[in-house]
Amino acid sequence: MNTKYLLMAAALGVSFVAVADEGQWQPHQLAELQAELSAKGIEIPGKQLADLSQYPMSAIVSLGYCSASFVSPSGLVVTNHHCGYNAIQNNSTKDNNLIEKGFLAKSQGEELPAGAQERLYITESVTDVTAQVSGNLPAELSGSERYEAIETNRKALIKSCESDANYRCSVVSFHHGMQYFQIKQLMLQDVRLVYAPSEAIGNFGGDIDNFEYPRHTGDYTFLRGYVGKDGKPAPYSVDNVPYQSKHYLKVNASGVRAGDGILLAGYPGRTSRYRLADEIAFAADWQYPAQVKTYQQIINTIDRLGATDADLKVKYASTVKSLNNRMKKLQGLLDGFKVTDIHAIKQQQEQELLNWINSDSAYQQYQQSIAALKTVIDAEQAYTQQTYYFDNAKRSDMLQAAMLLYRLAVESEKPDAQREMGFQQRDLAMIDNRLTRMEKSFHPTMDLAIWSEQLAEYLAQPDAVRVSELDAALGLTPGMSQAQISDKLAALYPQSALTSTAGRKAWLGKAPAEFANSSDPFIKLAVAIYAKNKALELEEKTLAGKLSQVRPAYMQAIIAYNKTLGKPVYPDANSTLRITYGTVDGYPAKDGVYKTPFTSVKGLIAKRQDEYPFSLPQKLVDAYNAGKTDGYYYTDLAPEYKPGLLCRIGGCAKPEVKAFNSVPVNFLSSADTTGGNSGSAVMNGKGELVGLNFDSTYESITKDWYFNPEITRAIHVDIRYVLWLMEHVDGAQNLLEEMDIVR
Repeated sequence: MNTKYLLMAAALGVSFVAVADEGQWQPHQLAELQAELSAKGIEIPGKQLADLSQYPMSAIVSLGYCSASFVSPSGLVVTNHHCGYNAIQNNSTKDNNLIEKGFLAKSQGEELPAGAQERLYITESVTDVTAQVSGNLPAELSGSERYEAIETNRKALIKSCESDANYRCSVVSFHHGMQYFQIKQLMLQDVRLVYAPSEAIGNFGGDIDNFEYPRHTGDYTFLRGYVGKDGKPAPYSVDNVPYQSKHYLKVNASGVRAGDGILLAGYPGRTSRYRLADEIAFAADWQYPAQVKTYQQIINTIDRLGATDADLKVKYASTVKSLNNRMKKLQGLLDGFKVTDIHAIKQQQEQELLNWINSDSAYQQYQQSIAALKTVIDAEQAYTQQTYYFDNAKRSDMLQAAMLLYRLAVESEKPDAQREMGFQQRDLAMIDNRLTRMEKSFHPTMDLAIWSEQLAEYLAQPDAVRVSELDAALGLTPGMSQAQISDKLAALYPQSALTSTAGRKAWLGKAPAEFANSSDPFIKLAVAIYAKNKALELEEKTLAGKLSQVRPAYMQAIIAYNKTLGKPVYPDANSTLRITYGTVDGYPAKDGVYKTPFTSVKGLIAKRQDEYPFSLPQKLVDAYNAGKTDGYYYTDLAPEYKPGLLCRIGGCAKPEVKAFNSVPVNFLSSADTTGGNSGSAVMNGKGELVGLNFDSTYESITKDWYFNPEITRAIHVDIRYVLWLMEHVDGAQNLLEEMDIVR
């Protein structure tokens, strides 16, 4: 596409973002967007969506890394298959591989513990605490002093909020430090695996189809939250009972049609919509290529060793799935930067802002903030390049456990309020669970292979990048091959007790002096590099403190500018609860290619092959061919195609519209999503569940930096496919009876 059209679209986007479907809105902002919601056919008032105690928002939950929602009064939760992967893997062995087979508990007594680290977080309140966190900080503070002052204020607020141990609180930066909100979440500690389809359904297409469309993936899994008999959150116990959720989503078995408006609610991870053009250039030219190389190295190692050892394959299944997803996303970002000149678009947007600043002397204060921000960003990028390979040189689960334990010992000698976040009294249970979780996701053979490979890459870097403390402790010298490094490190594992859960937990509560006197090679290494880690941490805090001053000033300029245009500004995603809206719609993928909004079981069966990842359970094929589709068959025609701005400029062809005669599998919408939105509830205008978000199209990956409304599409599992599989393929009638299903 011609760059001038992209720039024209960008310029229009600067002025009229609110008319597009862009925006990962904080719930309290929805009241301001009533006109947009009504235009989409959303019947729930914006004020109701802003109320976290009301339907449907009180049914939206977080897993801490994915999104989910309650779908029954008895704590039943639906999320993505890939979000439940840890729980499935936690209960799998090489002899009973639930990843491959799938799992269904026909009664609550058969439900399986999801894992020691698994949690359900229910957001109950979001409170603006900007004044308490940063409102009275002296301007003359250094970067590290400012960082520590903010952390002290955050910890005090969190401690007050967590007076009830059943809650987990956080104080989160919005608009890059311009605002801070306190998030209060009820935390369910007992999470169980209820139902997961086989991998042939839940991960159909595998990494080949990841971020691709057409897509035919049944990416769903059911979990359940449990509490003590008193109704309060409690650790896993056979005596616990299902959590009684205040609200749960009704499930609409009629689904959606092309052109319907939808709501999507969840916990998007990170976006960079307000970053500078210079930051895009750094990501595209250095950071992303370096990360792609690292991820591919680790993936290749896991695949190679896992191919000959079923135990290794199961233990590292979740790790390799996560890495594959990250790696393909990064590659997609790099490809997207080539197709769409987002760097030029950002430069254009920055120039629009500068023109506004220069239009009035009252705005000149913002000019200085932009210059100051660029200076700190230069230093931050230099730090990233300096530390990247040292960080990778510590990619051993054994070393990470040793570093965690030693840091905990050091921090435990301080008063709780002075400890680093992550090492306070409130964090001890999660640390204990992390040490336990290693039992299911660690093996010395794989750990050694990954670690030695990354150390070889580290040794290949210039002297200025390497860390003398690490080199001396491990006896590393320039030019050592991976095989030489592996031979040297292999002897460390039998000498360490950290290979077992009991050995790791034995270090909990010990004093730093005991670590310093230890003969355990991994403990010795953690002690040897501790001072260097702390020095780099101080440098990182200094940069963060400076950014906490200059980025908010830049955001103030952006918000002030947009206020003159009469539009609200949403914050970059930061893993907090957000709502977006959109339309069920296809898109022009490339010249002459229009991708329609739905895929079908008919297309799924046509796509199948004999081998994974495109094999299918025969029972699915048999059920469909037998005509067992009543109530889930979709026959409506798509509405008349209405090309958007870029198609009107570029002349996209109107697609041929045909009847859809099958059970829908996946569908597209224009909702604004990113990582962390996996498992997010996709709802119709009444707030009824019609699908689950699970991916984005390859053309959409760059939306983390720039939202292009013409081609940005999210991919969702159609709830009709989920219900059809439950009824006619997997026999999950017990769960269907538990849910409130409407048509």
